Amino acid sequence: MQARSRATVDALVEATARILVREGFEKASTNRIAEIAGVSVGSLYQYFPSKEALVAAVIDRHNEEIMGIVRAALTEVADLPIDEAVRRLVTVAIEAHRIDPKLHRVLAEQIPRTGQLKDVEAFNREVHTLVRAYLESRRKEMRKIDPGLATFICVSAIEAVAHNTVLNQAEMLSEKMVRTLVDETTRMVVGYLR
Repeated sequence: MQARSRATVDALVEATARILVREGFEKASTNRIAEIAGVSVGSLYQYFPSKEALVAAVIDRHNEEIMGIVRAALTEVADLPIDEAVRRLVTVAIEAHRIDPKLHRVLAEQIPRTGQLKDVEAFNREVHTLVRAYLESRRKEMRKIDPGLATFICVSAIEAVAHNTVLNQAEMLSEKMVRTLVDETTRMVVGYLR
């Protein structure tokens, strides 16, 4: 039974994501989601009380996917010097945001409506904690600067570049353009830290 209910939930979350991207939040009714997922509306309501709950599940899944990539990157860079570490983190931030850019754009609009902000905030706290630990370990390579402030500025700058890259049609970006973005953002952040 466990495997079947898991598959049903996955199908519903996947169908919700597809409809959000193709047709938008307004068109994503529970009937339409059930139809695309190939399950009855009754089954849908066994797992999700509302369309908002389904959108929240899509947001959770998307955030988990991104967080997995970010966690792995932060572990990888622990022993790297600042310029290499920053380059890797900038690259990963842009890659993570490009996983499903259309979905990312839709979810960015939907997060306030679904009350998922607390999860996004927990995710941000985790990133800040990991980046701060890295910066603390590299104090000798940095100018005298408050680690909390440095963390906030670095994470905010990288996040803003990655996010705005995606909001402005990431699909259109050539690999060369992405490399240039990575180079310039790395230069900005490293310049600030040194």
